[in-house]
Amino acid sequence: MEYESLPAVVDMETALDPATPPIHPDLGDNLAFERVLEVGDVDGAFRDAAAVVEETFRFGRHTGVCLEPRAILADWQAADGTLTVHHSFQAPHMMQDILCKHLSLPEGAVRVICRDVGGSFGIKVHIYPDEMATCALSLMLRRPVKFVADRLESFTSDIHCRDHRVTARMALSAEGDILAIDMDDLTGIGPYSVYPRTSAVEANQVVNLTGGPYRHQAYRARARVVLQNKAPTCQYRAVGHPIATMVAEGLLDLGAARLGLDPAAIRQRNVIPDDAYPCAGASGIKFEKLSHQRAIATLLEMMDYQGLRAEQAALRAQGIHRGIGLATFVEITNPSAAFYGVGGARISSQDGCTLRLDPQGGVVAAVSITEQGQGTEGIIAQIVATATGVPMEEVRVVTGDTQATPYGGGTWASRGAGIGGEAAWQAGKALRANVTAAAGAILQTRADTLDIREGRIVDAATGAERMTLAELGRIVYFRPDTLPPGLQPEFMVTRHYVPKDYPFAFTNGVQASYLEVDVETGFVRLLKHWCVEDCGTVLNPLLVDEQIRGGIVQGIGGALFEHCLYDAEGQLLNGSMADYLVPMAGEMPDIAVAHVVSATASSEIGAKGAGEAGTAGAPAAVVNAINDALQPFAARVSRQPVTPEVILEALGTI
Repeated sequence: MEYESLPAVVDMETALDPATPPIHPDLGDNLAFERVLEVGDVDGAFRDAAAVVEETFRFGRHTGVCLEPRAILADWQAADGTLTVHHSFQAPHMMQDILCKHLSLPEGAVRVICRDVGGSFGIKVHIYPDEMATCALSLMLRRPVKFVADRLESFTSDIHCRDHRVTARMALSAEGDILAIDMDDLTGIGPYSVYPRTSAVEANQVVNLTGGPYRHQAYRARARVVLQNKAPTCQYRAVGHPIATMVAEGLLDLGAARLGLDPAAIRQRNVIPDDAYPCAGASGIKFEKLSHQRAIATLLEMMDYQGLRAEQAALRAQGIHRGIGLATFVEITNPSAAFYGVGGARISSQDGCTLRLDPQGGVVAAVSITEQGQGTEGIIAQIVATATGVPMEEVRVVTGDTQATPYGGGTWASRGAGIGGEAAWQAGKALRANVTAAAGAILQTRADTLDIREGRIVDAATGAERMTLAELGRIVYFRPDTLPPGLQPEFMVTRHYVPKDYPFAFTNGVQASYLEVDVETGFVRLLKHWCVEDCGTVLNPLLVDEQIRGGIVQGIGGALFEHCLYDAEGQLLNGSMADYLVPMAGEMPDIAVAHVVSATASSEIGAKGAGEAGTAGAPAAVVNAINDALQPFAARVSRQPVTPEVILEALGTI
């Protein structure tokens, strides 16, 4: 076999040059997607502005370093014509649909099982060529076939993310009002778009979300997505959010410095007021109810903002350079069919939950959202226990099995509690009503006088026990002949939920970073990090707070450490944990989390998402804090990750 080396298209900034050969000659060029949006009188706003600030932001490639690598086991049983797939994956029903389509199998012949997955972050919500080949080989060989990616294979084949260059400018009035934002985003996605989602989605999100928290109504944005000879990029935690947040928050800090305004005060002046909802952002995104003003006020009190500013000034006089960085953001959660379904993608936006009361009085809950370490099983058990009156320890949760759970979208885009949780809540209410109706018939009393508490049927008014659920189960399942005539209890119910009022349930938050920069070495020491998040109803404070902390750590990774480096031929240079840096416990500051609550009215439980919130705001807070620390030197950084080399270059040391 002989190979002919073709020219590599590596640099996204030259990918569109006519002299650069197209990766796919039949396409004519390397442009995969372009979107242009213009709202309001942008040129007029910049013409009349008291101050115009501009910056070029660069975001390095990184990837999701999951604890468990991608793994798949496919087992074709020719005797009964069924394919069983055990998969480290986020969306089992989506995988089932893909396999049926491309292997020409009926839906009922494919079972996909995704048990506890060791981390995913969007990395495991796409079908990869090696996974498709594993399933095809199982059919061809008529025997089980397994593929497990090692760490090098993960670095070179897992989807990457970010890799953007954004040139943006902001127009401001003399008082500090944002008048307009003008942005151009260029991003590289590898040689093809990942299936079945699209690799253009991050650039699209950047257009939608830049400046999202603010009141301005003049906005121009262009996004171009180009092909290149690197690993494909696609959805990774907080798709597009860190880029959109960094662009707006970085420009706002520049504007505050130009106008001599405090960074916190300029944000308080420009955020959409809490009493202005429902409303739309400049890009057209629709907000139901957010709480920027309350969130900022809570954050400034939490961190003792004025006290930190005084401490910063005192230490600066001693040659110690500390910085305070703020970042306000919005986050997309609970996506409806308007996200993928409207474009024809077979990606479900609904989720379902089936509950069954067992003869012993326990409940089995089968739910279509999946478990990747974020606490799905715990939160569903908590919701079901609350809805049914059964003790939480007697609720058994089943996830990740297309043969055992209702059809649903799985876990992605911070939708587990908000969509899957609402389905569980509605199923729990229905089961509770069925149980009390049966108990009322047996006890010869009205169902509305009964309640279920701690696994017992009780008198609703007095709390006096009338019978246990175990006794009720014994009668219904084993002695139905003793039931009143015409009574047919139904102790198994299924409910589905899909949001319809809004395309998304937007959340909002604000983060702050306090850090110290060693101007001799360029090293950054993170001292403290704060986050105030409004994710609607907080169902489980511990799970929510730790999800936010985990997301912040991933955001810090992108800001300071993680970077997939390539040579001029498109070869990955650092495909191992020895060379690719991730944040660890020793680098992390204490992270304080607090909440304000604006529950969504689209569901009864009022929960929005929280999984990606930390990642959305952390990079901007950290980078703004670094620039705040470098102010005495008139130096700025705008390239991520902000390594010591980047800081020393900004300082002119190297």
